[in-house]
Amino acid sequence: QVQLVESGGGLVQPGGSLRVSCAASGSIFSINAMRWYRQAPGKERELVAGITSGGRTNYADSVKGRFTISRDNAKNTVSLQMNSLKPEDTAVYYCNADIRSWVVLSYHDYWGQGTQVTVSS
Repeated sequence: QVQLVESGGGLVQPGGSLRVSCAASGSIFSINAMRWYRQAPGKERELVAGITSGGRTNYADSVKGRFTISRDNAKNTVSLQMNSLKPEDTAVYYCNADIRSWVVLSYHDYWGQGTQVTVSS
């Protein structure tokens, strides 16, 4: 079975920085794209950033220049460095990945359980 586990959320003041990470584990054959989504109370889940296996990245306009996504293919991890945080960045952040397992040899969409990020003074 494949599992995604996020870590690193918490409370930070406006203008501060926080790093969230996600580790994929289990019977993994390969990982294609990895992404971070977020969902604020009363709002729909939105894509924050994505990164391909080759390292190509994309970002939501609202976080460009402030957030940086990175991955370690050897460790099956993806991280999101968040700088200059704003109160509107407050949300539950979810890790998402397209993973091919040894059990089911086709790519499937996996999600982590989410980690809370709160930006407040």
